[in-house]
Amino acid sequence: MTPAARVDVSGLRVRFGEVDAVRGVDLTVAPGGALALVGRNGAGKSTTLRVLAGVLPASGGKVVVDGVDVRRDLTAAKRVTGYCPDVGGLVPRATPWEHLQLAARLRRMGPSWTVRAHDLLARFDLDDVAHRVTASFSHGMGRRMSVVLAVFHSPGVLLLDEPFDGVDPLGVDATMEVIGELREAGSAVLVSTHLLQLAVACCSEAVVLRGGSVVAAAPASALAGDAGAETYRSLLR
Repeated sequence: MTPAARVDVSGLRVRFGEVDAVRGVDLTVAPGGALALVGRNGAGKSTTLRVLAGVLPASGGKVVVDGVDVRRDLTAAKRVTGYCPDVGGLVPRATPWEHLQLAARLRRMGPSWTVRAHDLLARFDLDDVAHRVTASFSHGMGRRMSVVLAVFHSPGVLLLDEPFDGVDPLGVDATMEVIGELREAGSAVLVSTHLLQLAVACCSEAVVLRGGSVVAAAPASALAGDAGAETYRSLLR
């Protein structure tokens, strides 16, 4: 593993029956770095993040997060990561406060967790619904709560899958803000999103996936603006 890397993935393969969902993907993210995973539906973005989060087993390759080999120590890997899945992730009959209370207990956070919880709920405009079951939430509210849970324990590796989907501008700003704070603290961030310009805005590097393989890796700024969007479209063909 590269000494400075907080995420080190090499030769990652994920196979579902006869289908290769991810084919030999290599990724490296240093402390304070942010990497955008972009590509069309079925490109392998969500599958890659699920492997890093310990939700899905890899079929092959090396996956190391914050010094932990995910394939060898799944529990330790989950401790050092924060994961916002692309769908689901919330208990419909539980409130945001109950979600945070359970997360604090499972992660053995000290009594100051309540301060962090109140702060995040306020910043993501969820404090008024902190004691309402999430089954009543809109899609955007659910997305914001999933991000809150992912960043709650200030993880060394933050994995966000479609965090901006259906989220209003204030929620986008809050997400950008916490990404920036974690990067300043030395965390590594990976963001998967279909919203190219938001990916460019919050990440320093970008990897374009197509058919489960990396087709390009470049500074995120290379995909900015009209010229960057055209470059991106050409990579998807």
